[in-house]
Amino acid sequence: MSRDLLKGKTVLIVDDEADVLETLEDLLSMCEVVKASTFEEAKLALETQAFDIAVLDIMGVDGYKLLEIARNRKVIPVMLTAHALSPEHTISSYKRGAALYVPKDQMVNVAEYLNDVLQAVEAGKSTWWRWLERFESYYNKKFEAEWKDKDKEFWRSFPYV
Repeated sequence: MSRDLLKGKTVLIVDDEADVLETLEDLLSMCEVVKASTFEEAKLALETQAFDIAVLDIMGVDGYKLLEIARNRKVIPVMLTAHALSPEHTISSYKRGAALYVPKDQMVNVAEYLNDVLQAVEAGKSTWWRWLERFESYYNKKFEAEWKDKDKEFWRSFPYV
């Protein structure tokens, strides 16, 4: 099921680490994958090619700027990060219009997460609908158990469906 919605999709993956690009390309073998390792390469690709999804690193490639470009081009932007992994960056990505925010050390399940996003888009609901289900226990281990307390209002209004 998870691969059905991704099959044949065109995905831009952007990261300044070659091994991450290779891993993502392997994990998304059901897709047409275009890789970019710099902001300039990614910007050019977004401006000259059609993509269904862009998987964007935050640090090293100015991912937030690419997020804005992707959104303007009607490309579904998904943030994938290690160095910018924090509840604050999660909220910032959400508020800036990212379709999802994925910790890089969870990228082995990237096809499943992208499928969640496509399923939500198809159903007309929030692309973040399964984020807490997928990542809350991970965040509980990674950050102090009270990580949601800092931004209670945000998490209270967070989309669960």
